[in-house]
Order: sequence, then structure tokens, then C-alpha cells
Amino acid sequence: MTHLPQAGPPPGAPSVAGRAGVGRLMTAPPVTVAPDATLAQATRLMAETAVGSLLVVEDGALRGIVTDRDLALRGLGEGLPPDSRIDAVMSPRVVTLDAGDEIHEAYRTFRRTGVRRLPVLDEGRPVGVLTLDDLLLDVFRRMADLLGPVAWSVLREPPGPP
Repeated sequence: MTHLPQAGPPPGAPSVAGRAGVGRLMTAPPVTVAPDATLAQATRLMAETAVGSLLVVEDGALRGIVTDRDLALRGLGEGLPPDSRIDAVMSPRVVTLDAGDEIHEAYRTFRRTGVRRLPVLDEGRPVGVLTLDDLLLDVFRRMADLLGPVAWSVLREPPGPP
């Protein structure tokens, strides 16, 4: 596992967003699977829970992450049988965030690594997953909160001369 050290908000990161921890935006609890689960079991679990990744956890510790892409390309795409173990296709080197990390640190980590999902740990234990979609939804909500009152005030203004 890799936790990248961070320093200050990245250029262009929303300053308001940088004041709250990633725990506020993450999906919790994470959907997890044991390293000895099969590709078929992992695929069913992803479908049942509507997630695109599973954290591979053993004895409460994060051992890796497996995505729907891993299952398709490294698993079935490589001809592995559905009863193959998930640890054969998981990514064991996982970049993570801490639950107390600020949002700007998540932006920076996503930008540096190019990943789309980051497991969130609390005292070394997986407690959630933060995705790029989570960050985008937060930005859209903030924009709506800011622009909503402005839009209403403009709509309430009587029409002026052309």
C-alpha cells in the first residue's frame, strides 16, 4: 500500500472543499472480498452491490483492490476460469487515503496517480472508498448551492428595457 504524502491544495482545487475530510464524501462501508474468493464470486458481488471495485481484505487489513476492468481484462479476458482466485488479478500495490485527509489531498492524489478509486483507511483498516465521481458530485452540489440563490434573484428581477 502506498499513501502519498501531501502538502497544500493543488492549483485550482476548490478552497472550500479543502476544509473537510474525505470521510465526508467516501462510500462507506467498503465492499470487500477475501483473497481466496473466486472471479465468479467477485463478479456477482460487484453486480449485487452496484460497485466497480472491491477491496481485497484479509484479517481486517487491505491486501489489494480489484476492479471490474481487472476482472474483464486480467481475469476472463486472459482465459482464467471463473473459479480462479481473486488475488490472481487484484492490484496489490494500492494507493490509499486516510479518513482524516482533506479533500484537496484527494484531488492531488487522483491527479498524480491516474486512478479512479482510492481506498480510505482509518488506523490502517479500510473504512470506505472515494471515487472521482464522489468528488465531481460534491463539486456539482457546491455549484448548485452557490448558483441557486443567484439564479432565483435574476429570475425575480422585472424585465428591463431591451
